[in-house]
Amino acid sequence: MEGGNGGVDPSPFLSLFAAFSYGVASMAMVFINKAVLMQYAYSMTLLTLQQLATALLIHCGRVMGYTKRRGFNIVTAKKLLPVSLFYNANVAFALASLKGVNIPMYIALKRLTPLAVLVTGFFRGKGKPPVQVSLSVIFTAAGVIIAALGDFSFDLFGYSMALTSVFFQTMYLVLVEKSGAEDGLSSIELMFYNSLLSLPFLFFLIIATGEFPQSLSLLFEKANSSAFAVLLILSLVMGIVLNFTMFWCTIVNSALTTTIVGVLKGVGSTTLGFVLLGGVKVHALNVTGLVINTAGGVWYSYAKYQQKRKMPRKVLSDEETRQK
Repeated sequence: MEGGNGGVDPSPFLSLFAAFSYGVASMAMVFINKAVLMQYAYSMTLLTLQQLATALLIHCGRVMGYTKRRGFNIVTAKKLLPVSLFYNANVAFALASLKGVNIPMYIALKRLTPLAVLVTGFFRGKGKPPVQVSLSVIFTAAGVIIAALGDFSFDLFGYSMALTSVFFQTMYLVLVEKSGAEDGLSSIELMFYNSLLSLPFLFFLIIATGEFPQSLSLLFEKANSSAFAVLLILSLVMGIVLNFTMFWCTIVNSALTTTIVGVLKGVGSTTLGFVLLGGVKVHALNVTGLVINTAGGVWYSYAKYQQKRKMPRKVLSDEETRQK
């Protein structure tokens, strides 16, 4: 499935389906990564394996004719290098935070991303967003703050890693939206370039941080456990699915929509996180914050859907038709 819209605005159904797919994949990925990291603490090595699996799968798919990805282009690679750097920085800091922060608080901190994307878009000259969109995002962020106040297991390192991840996630989502719109790149192509450009950077990091070769030795030891092997394979597969749905949702919708989807899926993740993979004490502030946060996310989703329905579908110009 190609993620580029080819110059034609997607239908409301396609937009919702792309957002729903990303939400499901993102929610599953948090729990799978957390489960793997509880047994295998080398987060950078895990990220490297995920990116390597993605690049190999897309390359094999192209060779076998299953994807229509164009050949490697050095000019495109140079333009997408910042996207890759921001993406890997985001995931690396997110994985590092998961080692010290429980899932509900991790998700609460990551929900600050929509507000950061909205502010960044305003300063990039995208114009003032509709009042309902602005209010819903602010409402969502307020819920995050209230929920975070109920955290009694404060971890300074974990919080710092999560907030740093928010910054990098904002930057790469904005760049992905720009690349998909201006360069006409599909989700598959963005995934391939992102994974390929990530590998040298990640190989350097796992050596510089001292993960290698201990991480490889432990990986072979853990591979004897069928339960861990299944979790690792799931992590690699879901890494591919998450990357595709994230890029697809960002191209079809927008960077802000992608982050709000993350907020909505976080409701389910937070609820499950209280009882799975390390319990968390329920506090009134957590519940209150999550209710406000959920209301803001639903409000935004409704406002964007109504806005898209009212927009006339864009018709290709003669110049755009000749370029296709």
